[in-house]
Amino acid sequence: MTLEHTLTSGLDNPVWTALTGPHARFAERVGRAVRYQADVAPFFAVPDEPGEQGWADLRELAGPGAVAVVAGGAAVPTEWDVVETLPGVQLVDDGVVGAPAPEAVRLTPADVPEMLALVASTRPGPFLPRTIELGTYLGIRSEGALVAMAGERLRLPGWTEISAVCTDPSFRGRGAASTLVRGLVDGIRARGEQPFMHAAASNTNAIRLYESMGFRIRLRPTFTALRVPVTAG
Repeated sequence: MTLEHTLTSGLDNPVWTALTGPHARFAERVGRAVRYQADVAPFFAVPDEPGEQGWADLRELAGPGAVAVVAGGAAVPTEWDVVETLPGVQLVDDGVVGAPAPEAVRLTPADVPEMLALVASTRPGPFLPRTIELGTYLGIRSEGALVAMAGERLRLPGWTEISAVCTDPSFRGRGAASTLVRGLVDGIRARGEQPFMHAAASNTNAIRLYESMGFRIRLRPTFTALRVPVTAG
């Protein structure tokens, strides 16, 4: 096992690593299955080798007939229906330059209605009413309106994910996304951690931007929405 793999192995199953580690306070757990509290994030996880018991635990945790969004390399049992798959990329710090963002403001729970509206219009990925509790969220305002934001989501030992990077279409082309990402990188590095990100594989413009900033693609995970069997397998 290489030193790099030792330092990054938790990233192979990041939701599991987060919820059994730094984000345990946000976790709901049944045996070998975990999930974020429903108003925090939509993700579920099982260990890399869950076995029959792990899938039984996930069924109990999610509830029969529910849809569970999972990521990771575990083989899905045949009795679980795949509702949707989303190919993605995982990008890690490979020399990203962080910088303070004095024009950005620290967003608070009072800003959540505006944040939800911006997410609804730009669709950067899941953002729920309590997602802001996962870490620092920065925003840029123009004439009082929130026009761009980015923040911290998954937290792993030594790593913090940057997520919800989005800009109102009327404000694009002004470097807001880069400014916010660099500001978050600056704060993450100040804690002695490294940043990482996820993006849909189809979002080539965002991936190109992140690579130009010094991120590199480490992994190509697939996020899978699974229908929980109504009867036990």
